[in-house]
Amino acid sequence: MWVPDGNRSRPGSFVPDMKIGIIGSGQIGGTLTRRLAALGHEVRFSNSRDPETLADLAAETGATAVWAADAAEDADLVILSIPQKNVPDLAAGITSARKPGAPIIETNNYYPQQRDGLIEEIEGGTPESVWVAQQLGEPVIKAFNGIWYKHLLEKGVPAGTDGRIALPIAGNGADSKKFVFSVIDELGFDPVDAGTLEDSWRQQPGSPVYGKDFGVDATVEALSKATEERSEEWKA
Repeated sequence: MWVPDGNRSRPGSFVPDMKIGIIGSGQIGGTLTRRLAALGHEVRFSNSRDPETLADLAAETGATAVWAADAAEDADLVILSIPQKNVPDLAAGITSARKPGAPIIETNNYYPQQRDGLIEEIEGGTPESVWVAQQLGEPVIKAFNGIWYKHLLEKGVPAGTDGRIALPIAGNGADSKKFVFSVIDELGFDPVDAGTLEDSWRQQPGSPVYGKDFGVDATVEALSKATEERSEEWKA
């Protein structure tokens, strides 16, 4: 099984210290920068502009602001967290400098009426994360797309704590997926296997699990009740 370089782990954690590259520093990307840097990981983060525009977040967290093209360099884990409409504008091969086999988490959502406009393939039934993987030319793991950023920042708790929030994760690579599960757990949430990337429509906007702070059992039930048909609110 692929694991990141290094053998240091924090007390109570099975996740070694990692080099993490984050592309996108909005609500979710910025929150993950804060949380993962606080856990002791080496975080390089970026937005679509000059790294100097991220100086305040760098000073707050100790993470390193870089150009988006450099965020994934030598990374054990890459996180993509940008507006869906901007995915086709990413530089070709933007994640290719990561370590071989390093997982790519994508947190995106398609908001056609609210932000992104029409993306024909998604409107035609392609799951949002499958479309992202096609644009990148790389496999991705879908996670963090349905939790409010303030809860991601503030509500992580140790395993076994009553009321611990569960997060669904969809993807195809068993080893990469298992590793993402461990990262979710380290952040203080219960990972729930939501199936393959082709099943990731079960956690898209409008699905029963989206935006909910369910525990494991309720998350599993909500995923089972999802339908592929997009509701009117989430259509162009």
